[in-house]
Amino acid sequence: MRKLALVFVAAIVLAQSPAPFQPVGNMSQLMIDVIYPTSDAIFYVERTPPKNEQDWSVLRTNALTLAESGNLLMMGTRARDQGDWIKDAKMLVDAGNAAYKAARAKDLNAVVAVNDQLYAACVTCHQQYRPNYRTRLPEKQ
Repeated sequence: MRKLALVFVAAIVLAQSPAPFQPVGNMSQLMIDVIYPTSDAIFYVERTPPKNEQDWSVLRTNALTLAESGNLLMMGTRARDQGDWIKDAKMLVDAGNAAYKAARAKDLNAVVAVNDQLYAACVTCHQQYRPNYRTRLPEKQ
């Protein structure tokens, strides 16, 4: 939770700072340590639905971090191009923002409804930019 909050604060500071953008993690680290856990919080929200204010707060933090992660993907050298990459990253921002608004309203059904939008954002980008996405390894004999 603290790690996600720190990433979010760092993104805000970097966005407001006149200093040049300085990535800390590479794309794989950003995906594994920030985007996957926050997207999983949305994808699997029904497994352990929020029951109290603390749970809703954690879900809001995850959704906001996910939305801001899309902005991180558009910054500096992380942007692979100014076409589809930017469109795909904006899809992530939009999905995270929708989840954040739903979590702020404590509307579990609305959070669940974001799953299709979030899935589309992830799959669209991965199909274009992740080598060997959805290819299976040959079965061992």
